[in-house]
Amino acid sequence: MALGATIFKAELQISDMNRNYYGEHLLTLARHPSETDERMMVRLLAFALHADERLSFTRGLCADEEPDLWLKSYTDEIEQWIDVGQPDERRLRKACGRAQQVTLYLYGGRGADLWWQKNAEKLQRLDNLTVLEVPDAACKEMTCFVQRSMQLQCTVQDGEIWLTAGDQTRRVTLQARKSRD
Repeated sequence: MALGATIFKAELQISDMNRNYYGEHLLTLARHPSETDERMMVRLLAFALHADERLSFTRGLCADEEPDLWLKSYTDEIEQWIDVGQPDERRLRKACGRAQQVTLYLYGGRGADLWWQKNAEKLQRLDNLTVLEVPDAACKEMTCFVQRSMQLQCTVQDGEIWLTAGDQTRRVTLQARKSRD
């Protein structure tokens, strides 16, 4: 018998001074049996950094033709394609052809470095691609927030990201590996 997804609920309050976005989102995250706490928290962080009323989680690991999150226009065009992890370069190339903007949140420490070395040259040609790395230490620290029911605050200002739950706060500084041209 196959294992089902584990359901997590998150009440996420966002204060993004960089985008002048302030909102509260009640989210349901389905964590695939093969997904780690780190990956799920990077998905949640990606949601916070791109929050919009039309941004949604997809079937993720269960669907090869969908990103982890996407923002679609009212006419069903993909405005923003957001992936997490170390996908195949061909997947990113295809995503860049389907979406106006593509953002990859790379994580995994040394594995992420090796992935970048292998793919950087090919990815430089993709004008609508942004690759941001979440440092390994920050990924591990964010897992302290994982609970089946989470209440989180995310504050973004001047390139700094602060995640808070209760009396615990974690700072995340992303490293830009590639910016949109």
